[in-house]
Amino acid sequence: MNLLKAAASVSAMTLVSRVTGFARDVLLAITFGAGFAMDAFVVAFRLPNLLRRLFAEGAFSQAFVPILGEYRARQGEEATRALTARVLGVLSVALLAATAVGVVAAPLLVYASAAGFAKDADKFALTVQMLRICFPYIFFISLTSFAAGILNTWGHFKVPAFTPVLLNLSFIGFALFAAPHFDRPILALAWAVFAGGALQLAFQVPFLLRIGMLPRPRWDPKDEGVVRVLRLMAPAALGVSVAQVSLVINTHIASWLGDGPVSWLYYADRLMEFPSALLGVAMGTVLLPSLVKHHANGDPAAYSRLLDWGLRLALLLALPAAVGLALLAVPLAATLFWHGEFTRHDVLMTRAALIAYAIGLAGIILVKILAPGFYARQNIRTPVKVALATLAVTQAANIALVPWLGHAGLAAAISAGATFNAGWLWWLMRRGGHWQASPDWGAFLLKVGVALYMMGGVIWYGMGSESSWFGIPAGTRALKLAAVIAGAMAAYFATLWALGFRLRQFSRQE
Repeated sequence: MNLLKAAASVSAMTLVSRVTGFARDVLLAITFGAGFAMDAFVVAFRLPNLLRRLFAEGAFSQAFVPILGEYRARQGEEATRALTARVLGVLSVALLAATAVGVVAAPLLVYASAAGFAKDADKFALTVQMLRICFPYIFFISLTSFAAGILNTWGHFKVPAFTPVLLNLSFIGFALFAAPHFDRPILALAWAVFAGGALQLAFQVPFLLRIGMLPRPRWDPKDEGVVRVLRLMAPAALGVSVAQVSLVINTHIASWLGDGPVSWLYYADRLMEFPSALLGVAMGTVLLPSLVKHHANGDPAAYSRLLDWGLRLALLLALPAAVGLALLAVPLAATLFWHGEFTRHDVLMTRAALIAYAIGLAGIILVKILAPGFYARQNIRTPVKVALATLAVTQAANIALVPWLGHAGLAAAISAGATFNAGWLWWLMRRGGHWQASPDWGAFLLKVGVALYMMGGVIWYGMGSESSWFGIPAGTRALKLAAVIAGAMAAYFATLWALGFRLRQFSRQE
């Protein structure tokens, strides 16, 4: 398998997801803006989304995928199928219980995550109502992630990468066609979350059938493999929950800053997540099964070479993305969101948050490369320790930056924490001897730095003043933004080519 092609295919599917996601966010900005109702929805959707990251993309995946890969490599597909049946049985019961608790305890959850909403009884009640509609999403999307882990282990990366498109389409359909029929149109978005979760799960079922990996759930919590998954999940859950606690604290702080900050951070985060998912998630998804294989086969040299390849490729693409987001913050926010209820003031406030997020983008992406390096060796404890320290760093940054920068300080604190997280994981990986840096890293970084300088110059001169973007029609803004981005990409990759970079150097067979 060519890992570069596999990563490119995942990125391509992720690109489709992000493009439809941007279409969704543009529609939400036009229809609902960045005020009272949108703040309520963002909080209602964020809570099950946080649990999704805990159960689905977080602790469960970190524990399940390495053991699944080990079973397949050492015990064969029949034993692997039996493991999936037992894990599915235990997971389903846990998710049903979590969903029931979430629906019943919705008022307490909203108060815990956005106590500032309690000042407005209507806003608080609306958030609780939407949370109860959204909460079953955690059941659907966690089982979707379970299916994705199996498909990725079998080398079927495209289907899980495409699946999020269905949630975006659900949002678009409900916002366009269902919202006018609700007394409070924002409620349509909550039902879009419910429907989107069910669609994503149903979409993956035929592909599991095709590879013969859709077993009937079996309740056997004492099974050796299930016990191993649960034991790995315990520290992983702590590590992931630490990161999610940081996000909950940020939402809580933002809820006290009035109407708007929660939404500004949401829109900035959506822009930041575009390269984060396109690069970090795609690379982490492709790397983990191969890292697991090298660890199971006792080949540390291949393990180190693969990790080195992933870090180089991540930096090669993450750094220009960070520079582009920071310099093009106003053009991006104005072109994508400055319509309908989304005002010029909202653009400028989103800009401030986006610049703060961009500072830590490379760290956010590198964590998604480095952490799987530990998970592949079934070492969950080390990333957990780093996550605990990262929480302390993030909250210290909040104390220092929020009084000075307001809502942008919350984004800057996330960036500070991500950079700290990536730096410590990198140091621990190198100190442990699991990654041996190739000798030309200095030259590599120098060449990338020169290319970034050329790219930044093209953006700076091509975009003009930020205020000029408010004085041109929407269509012209879009064309100008596309031209500036195209020119910047051409300058970056042309400079790299002139300095000796070739695509074949990053091709890797596994």
